[in-house]
Amino acid sequence: MDMTFKGAARRLDDLDLPRLGASIGVGEDEIHAFLDVETSGHGFDAQGRPVILFEPHLFYRNLAGAARARAVAAGLAYAKWGEKPYPRDSYPRLKAACAIDETAALRSASWGLGQVLGENFRAAGFLTVQAMVEAMMTDEALQLAAAVNFIAANRLDGKLRKHDWAGFAKGYNGASYAKNAYDIRLAEAFRKWSGIRDTPPPPAPVPIPQPPQPNGFTPAKTEPGKAGVRRGPLSGPFSGPLSGFWAAVLAPLVAAILSLFRKAPSWFRKAPSWFRKAKP
Repeated sequence: MDMTFKGAARRLDDLDLPRLGASIGVGEDEIHAFLDVETSGHGFDAQGRPVILFEPHLFYRNLAGAARARAVAAGLAYAKWGEKPYPRDSYPRLKAACAIDETAALRSASWGLGQVLGENFRAAGFLTVQAMVEAMMTDEALQLAAAVNFIAANRLDGKLRKHDWAGFAKGYNGASYAKNAYDIRLAEAFRKWSGIRDTPPPPAPVPIPQPPQPNGFTPAKTEPGKAGVRRGPLSGPFSGPLSGFWAAVLAPLVAAILSLFRKAPSWFRKAPSWFRKAKP
């Protein structure tokens, strides 16, 4: 694991919110509200690292034996939440915890736009917590996709669709959600975004003009996702942008010559040797 925790740090595209929201049947207003409450809409800090919160009580839970004792002695782990105030920057604690047990440390922090806890890497759609953290370092869209996967895996998407803010808050933020008014802030953020115009959809792709074709001629299909006319057997001076036109003109002529050759009498196909081969 790269201990700088710096990756590509790509920001969300305007269309990522409606695209990922649609995957669980909600609009971008619900997604905006969720992001506002979780991280104020920012997935990376000023240094280009994923926004995180390292929680010592979770590190304690993810350790045992000598490793736990070492973490407790270093002030990186304790049994109950709230024993000590959290520092403003969690990364020094996280790096020190990784030196004791990397996997346990990564599992004990919440990551990115949706503040998905490392312990929930499988529900977020990853095989390992390291793979999840790598994704979090790369792209805010991947951060949001991880949160959406977690929402769906825990059947919270229905509560979001119904605007059951308390039910969603309890499932996503925990039973103590009311202490920080998580549900009330969700409702307020949703009202704000409902009054803001949604992202317009992308323009429809412009169809590629095709040259006129003679009756009965069917042009070759282009490969999916690729524009233009696909090259066929014709090449050389007739290839390029006009190859489709020349293919349309020459194809009937070639077909007529082949048809005449097939119907020719046997003497034409069995010509004398002087016709087929020049004398020495």
